[in-house]
Amino acid sequence: MKRVSSCVKAALDASSDKHIIVIKIGTSSLINEQYGTLNLSILSRICEVVRDLHAQGHHVILVSSGAVGVGCQRLGLSERPTKLCQKQVMAAIGQVHLMRNYEDTFNALGLTCAQVLLTLDNLADRSQYINARNTLTELLAYGTIPVVNENDTVAVQELRFGDNDTLSAQVATLVEADYLFLMTDVDALYTANPKIDPTATPIHVVEDISSLTADTSTTGTQWGTGGMATKLTAARIATAAGCCLVICTSAKPEGIVEILAGARQGTRFIPLQQSLKGRKRWLLTVPVRGSIWMDAGAMHAIRDRHKSLFPGGVIKVAGEFSAQDAVSLCDDSGQEIARGLSNFDSKEVSLMMGKQTHELAVLLGSGYHTDGELIHRGNLALLLPGEEHHDSSEEDDHSPKKGLREKLAQRFAKPPAEAAAAPAGPADDGDNDGAESVAAAALLIGSHWCVKCTALSR
Repeated sequence: MKRVSSCVKAALDASSDKHIIVIKIGTSSLINEQYGTLNLSILSRICEVVRDLHAQGHHVILVSSGAVGVGCQRLGLSERPTKLCQKQVMAAIGQVHLMRNYEDTFNALGLTCAQVLLTLDNLADRSQYINARNTLTELLAYGTIPVVNENDTVAVQELRFGDNDTLSAQVATLVEADYLFLMTDVDALYTANPKIDPTATPIHVVEDISSLTADTSTTGTQWGTGGMATKLTAARIATAAGCCLVICTSAKPEGIVEILAGARQGTRFIPLQQSLKGRKRWLLTVPVRGSIWMDAGAMHAIRDRHKSLFPGGVIKVAGEFSAQDAVSLCDDSGQEIARGLSNFDSKEVSLMMGKQTHELAVLLGSGYHTDGELIHRGNLALLLPGEEHHDSSEEDDHSPKKGLREKLAQRFAKPPAEAAAAPAGPADDGDNDGAESVAAAALLIGSHWCVKCTALSR
């Protein structure tokens, strides 16, 4: 049996023609909206497609919605509940029956399946993220089909990862998938809503999401929670991680095999040529707590010049977040272009917004010795082309630059006098006038502030 390594594909010996594939099936496809019952014909056909892919040597993970819908069916409810506790009850009831159907169907097809329930916190914590990756890798090595869903019964937030579109993109990121298929009740992404606009035409290939012109106003059904907008969010995450995302219809599950063979079906989102690696790949799975909007200058600095984000380029702060929470970085129109870990909380970022470095000492007071670096570039993952995607180590769990962290540890281990006399050494790459060294020092000591190494607040 193949063993787990730091690289999923290496552990599975996935060759160029044998792929890691994630298939997401939505509630709107699994639940018959007219009768509120499980659509067994669709479920069986999807399991048969998984069998066919498995027989071809591919490694397949199934991300399945439907637990709440099945729970409602079991209790005879005609509508999806709205209260969180009620949804959690429906999920607890429905999940076991949903898995029983998968188990029976896969067993009849000669395959073994496994239930994997994840929460936002599982992927936000780096050690749990690695454990989840290793578990999924080992399941695939055994030839087992993991069936993944959100652990809704213990989720402390609303039953949304945002949704299983986003969950599936994060699972694809986790296992370094080659393909992510989002199966839904439409056959492709259209220029407009085809249900109301007869002139709408399908978009078969998307190379740059930022330049996409399409109608994403459609929302999920009463049983589902997604919509086309959530699929574009999933596409940004997956393509940044080097995964090809395809939107296709659940009415024809066999289309997945045809698409892999080159058929022009659905909508294919082309992955970035230089995908995110290591720690930056993990950043894509950390739950976002708020957003920071930037002007054109800041956009250019982080996208094209690979710089950190500073307050001077911030034009808006949305949501409430704490220091070291993940935030979305958006352009002046609100489009998400990156994600990163903020060094300050939302109130502090709002105070610092638009300010230059020399203004921060007066603004924040003498207790803050900071250059105002909001997000260090090592903690920033771009979702658009332009990032120089460094292949950082999977074992580097904390620092943006492991080597820099070790150098600082050695420096601080010396007696104060000796450390003061020690040569500063060459800068890591000359960026930000030593701001990277400053940020790493703050990480090393445990403060969330980007300090000048003269004093620490908090």
